[in-house]
Amino acid sequence: MSSAGVCLTLDAFPQTSALRRVSYLAYGLTAYLMFLAVYLYTYGFVTNTAVPRSIDAPAVHTSTMAAAALNLLLIAGFGLQHSVMARPTFKRAWTRIVPEPLERSTYVFLSNFMMIALFLLWQPMPAVLWNITNPAARAALITLNAAGWLLVVLATFLLNHFDLFGLRQVWLYYRDRPYTRLPFRVPFLYRMVRHPLYVGWLTAFWITPKMSTGHLLFALSMTAYILVAIFFEERNLVETHGENYTSYRRKVPMLVPR
Repeated sequence: MSSAGVCLTLDAFPQTSALRRVSYLAYGLTAYLMFLAVYLYTYGFVTNTAVPRSIDAPAVHTSTMAAAALNLLLIAGFGLQHSVMARPTFKRAWTRIVPEPLERSTYVFLSNFMMIALFLLWQPMPAVLWNITNPAARAALITLNAAGWLLVVLATFLLNHFDLFGLRQVWLYYRDRPYTRLPFRVPFLYRMVRHPLYVGWLTAFWITPKMSTGHLLFALSMTAYILVAIFFEERNLVETHGENYTSYRRKVPMLVPR
């Protein structure tokens, strides 16, 4: 068959532009809804609340060293996927394979799968390091922990929640409109610290009335990942926004308000 015949056959196939736009939108919505479920499960996993298998589930028959090694491997796998795929260099190569409107949604999908793998394969290390039993102190710590999880969500909305999770990209494609890069802005909490989202995560991981060995390993590993991620993220932000971000970085602290 000639090349003209191949093109004609492909054009006749019922994968129309309209159908493609609808399928891209459905893909993005599915990734987002999956993220919501994973986020809620992550809260339950870390706080040992209303999930079938949490961070302090009953210990399995394995050595502490083996459990720690596997848990570190799971966190490293998530960190590599989550950080490497967010870098512009990777995105430029990745979008030769994945359609550009689906790049962010695919990132969200793969992040979800990495977290699900962590939930399923995590090896509990339940030895208790501290356990606050005073009712007032316990209530205060639980409240602060919940504030951390809410801060994570608030920080995403202060910039553009739907762009961060790929919905804006697939929606613009569905409407047949070009994607536009978000402008540099410094809203509300971003005037106090440069990374309120990470402040939320650190609060959620560390503020707890009960700290087990496994929870401590999780918190330490995630903190190390966050600090490394900030280094690469800020380097990319300087490349993207130039003097705007450089000046912002000089004026606003990274994680702790002055």
